Amino acid sequence: MQERLVDRHPEVPADQLVAQMVPPPMFDEVSFSSYIPDPQEPSQAAAVRTAESFAGEVAKIHKASTKKSLFGKKKQVSGAGLYLDGGFGVGKTHLLASIFHSSPAPKSFGTFGELTNLVGALGFNNALERLADNSVLCIDEFELDDPGDTMLVSRLLTELSGRGVSIAATSNTLPGQLGEGRFAAQDFMREIKKLGAIFEAVRVDGPDYRHRDLPPAPDPTSAVELVERAAATPGSTLDEFDALLTHLSKLHPSKYGELISGVSAVFVSGVHPVTDQAVALRIVVLADRLYDASVPVTVSGAKLDEIFSQEMLDGGYRKKYLRAISRLLALSRFEAAAAS
Repeated sequence: MQERLVDRHPEVPADQLVAQMVPPPMFDEVSFSSYIPDPQEPSQAAAVRTAESFAGEVAKIHKASTKKSLFGKKKQVSGAGLYLDGGFGVGKTHLLASIFHSSPAPKSFGTFGELTNLVGALGFNNALERLADNSVLCIDEFELDDPGDTMLVSRLLTELSGRGVSIAATSNTLPGQLGEGRFAAQDFMREIKKLGAIFEAVRVDGPDYRHRDLPPAPDPTSAVELVERAAATPGSTLDEFDALLTHLSKLHPSKYGELISGVSAVFVSGVHPVTDQAVALRIVVLADRLYDASVPVTVSGAKLDEIFSQEMLDGGYRKKYLRAISRLLALSRFEAAAAS
C-alpha cells in the first residue's frame, strides 16, 4: 500500500533538538579543501581562506574560555563572529559546515528557523545554557523576518558571544541590511545594528550552482503517471497537495525533518500556486528539510517554479520563496535524472 506523509505524526522530544543540530547529511564529508572556488569569482577563494582562519580562531577562543583562573572560574573571553553573505548556491553552506567540522566539540549547526524553534521548545534560558558550552554555533540562512525573532536571537547571540561562543552564519543579506524595508520600529533597527557588530562580513559571489547548465523546470507528470511512478519507487510517499498543506499546518515546523525521515522520494499531486503567506512559509520549511535530506520530488499539476504566486514573490519573504523554488527544482531534476 502506498505510504502518505499525511499519515505520519512524528514526535520529537525537546531535549533531542540540540543533539540534532548538525549539518545536513549532504554536508557530512565536506571540508575547506573540497570547496572548489570558481576561478572567475576571486571572492570565493578569499572566503575559503577567511573561513579556515576563523575555524582556527574558534579553537583558540574555546581553549582559552575553558581554562580556569586561580579562583576556579572560567576566563571571560568573547567569541568571534563570521558572516558569509552571497546569493543562492555559491557554497556558503559548504563553508559553514566546514567550519563546524573543523571546530572542537561541543558545537551546533542549524538554520535560523531551527534555532528559533529550539528556543521556542526549550525556553530562552534553557536553550542558552545548552548552547553556552559550544565552541561555535553555526547558523545557516540567517533571516530576520519578524521583529520578535530578531530581538530574541540578538539577545541569545550577544549572551553566547559574551560566554566565549563563536558565531558563524550565512545569509543572502549583509548584517547591517537585515530587515531593511521591512519593519520601521526603532527597537528592531537597534537590534539589527547590535547583531551586525558581532560579525565580520565576507562576500561570496557567483551564480547559483543549482541553475548552472541545467534545463528549465521539468514539466509536471500526469496524474496517472505520478501514481505509477510512486508505486514503482520503494519507500516513496504520494500525497495530494492540499491535503499535505493541511497536515503541515497541524505539525510544528521542528517536526518536518522527522516527517520525511526514511522517505526515498516524495510525489505530490495537484500542485497549484499558493496565495496564503502562512501556507507558503510552511512549504519553505518543508523544502529545506527535503533538500537537506536529498529527497527527490516529483509533482503533477503546476510546475514547481510556479508554486508561489507572483504576489508572494513580490512580498517581504521573496528571498525565502526563491530559495525554496531553487531547492525544489534541484530535487525535481534529481528525480527526473534518476528516472531517465
